Amino acid sequence: MNDALDWIQTQAEPMLERVERWSAINSGSESVAGLDAMRRALREEFAPLAALEELDLGDGRFALRARMRPEARTQILLGGHYDTVFGPEHPFQHPRREGDDLLRGPGVADMKGGLCVLLVALTAFERAAGPACPLGWTVLMNPDEEIGSPRSRALWAEEAKRHRRGLLFEPALPGGKLVRSRKGSGNFAVTVRGRAAHAGRDPHLGRNAIRALADFICAIDSFNGQRDGVIVNVGRIEGGGAVNIVPDHAAARYNVRTVALDDEEWINDGVADIVAELSARDGIHVEVKGEFASPPKPASDESDAMIADLQACGRELGLELGAGDTGGACDGNKLAAAGLANVDNLGPRGGGLHSSDEHLVISSLVERARLAARYLFHLAQNPPQP
Repeated sequence: MNDALDWIQTQAEPMLERVERWSAINSGSESVAGLDAMRRALREEFAPLAALEELDLGDGRFALRARMRPEARTQILLGGHYDTVFGPEHPFQHPRREGDDLLRGPGVADMKGGLCVLLVALTAFERAAGPACPLGWTVLMNPDEEIGSPRSRALWAEEAKRHRRGLLFEPALPGGKLVRSRKGSGNFAVTVRGRAAHAGRDPHLGRNAIRALADFICAIDSFNGQRDGVIVNVGRIEGGGAVNIVPDHAAARYNVRTVALDDEEWINDGVADIVAELSARDGIHVEVKGEFASPPKPASDESDAMIADLQACGRELGLELGAGDTGGACDGNKLAAAGLANVDNLGPRGGGLHSSDEHLVISSLVERARLAARYLFHLAQNPPQP
């Protein structure tokens, strides 16, 4: 084990160069060509460790999966996503080093840096594991997490059933903290239909869809602060055309964060009331589509035990790891909902996620790879009980 952990120490520059290469590949969730390029890069990098199987998710998207020792008694699921929030039209496209310990670039923390940590940690583990190792593992990487994993959600649930524990490589919380719990998340789109008319001659004949949409937005925004931990964020609006026409179409997209499962019912009921009130207006029709793709991920005895073991492994490596809660959702929510205890942020330290300020702390690549590898050795020596 010690030789394997020491080997990771030699991988600082190769890890950094790998993250730079991957960050330079635009793999926005809706960019099929970019996702294809990133998939090819992952296959090449993982080839010395294990062959990656391509799982067709439709519409040109593929998940990647590899298994090692599937016959072993204890099976661990590791993974993460290879899409980012930055499409090819976004100005933030290229990584750059800043100073001695900072890399700024798209996906460097969320989560191409995390996939690099996963690869190096598993490679180090396999250097010492041997064929008689009692720990088997599956790696799963998906192309659609940043949009709620609509195509890969069922695949995560399926894999959850055959594994004992889950490890995902989303970025660490500030200071390297591990995540205890996450909020749930849902994405929704509202469409409002009105009636067009000449804005000067016949405004009374029109029904302004933008005004109705504004009323809808104000109403759902008022949910903020009414229920502990529930957040509603309207992130995009569109509609109308020439300003001398009463607009007959408007639309918006919004995100909801929840803490408990009954928060979803509360939000859905509230939205239904708003839709009914607005649609009762003459000439106005409102429709809402969407779903809560990620249920809340509360802390559990099993996940807390995983965190305690990871903290113990960290102390052996000179790391003091805290634990905290976050409003961000990820595929760890889906694994927990499917019954698989997991820790989902073993990726590098960084910040500025989902913005042009995204960055990672370079030294944390080796730090987190050593932590993940040490924990894999712990699991091999101390298999979790059913």
